[in-house]
Amino acid sequence: MSDTRIIRHRLIDRLFHWVMAGSMLALLVTGLSVAVGLEFSWLTIHWIAGVILTLVVLLHTIRALFWQSLKSMWVGPSEVLSSAKPGKYSVAQRLMHNAVTVFCLAAIVTGLLMLKKVDTPLIARDPYWLAADTWGLVYVIHGLASLIFVSLIVLHVYFALRPEKLFYLRAMVFGWITPAERDANHDSTKWKGERQ
Repeated sequence: MSDTRIIRHRLIDRLFHWVMAGSMLALLVTGLSVAVGLEFSWLTIHWIAGVILTLVVLLHTIRALFWQSLKSMWVGPSEVLSSAKPGKYSVAQRLMHNAVTVFCLAAIVTGLLMLKKVDTPLIARDPYWLAADTWGLVYVIHGLASLIFVSLIVLHVYFALRPEKLFYLRAMVFGWITPAERDANHDSTKWKGERQ
């Protein structure tokens, strides 16, 4: 163990992030490929990735509710205008998390509703269990959440690959940052990390 490394993300949190990222990319590629005219057997991949995303989000939510601090990820109006150094997560990181939470939940709920229209080993198919006008709303919300995710992913990747932010990417891969990186970007008195 080294005194020059501070844990930013535990292994379980990194696994949540990367499994969620992989399932979201699979969902976007399979869902949007139809819109651009690519023809392949996408539906099975799509619903399986959706179930994986749902399970990961459910597990992450349970972990966040019982073992983590919800307050560390939510942003209040006073924080947006504050120029003070943040704790473990910056305002931008927390705003991204908040947006992902809202649109991910919208995509999951509508996706689970649509799953009833597909032949799967999980549930019996019943395409008529909702009224036709309700299905229109379900599809609009699901499609809107998907399109917003494209923008969120582009933003997320852009900021993760900026040279001055690469230490955050390293932390999401290996789990740690240095004390100097923490002190330059965060208020160490608000930091709730541990030595690795």
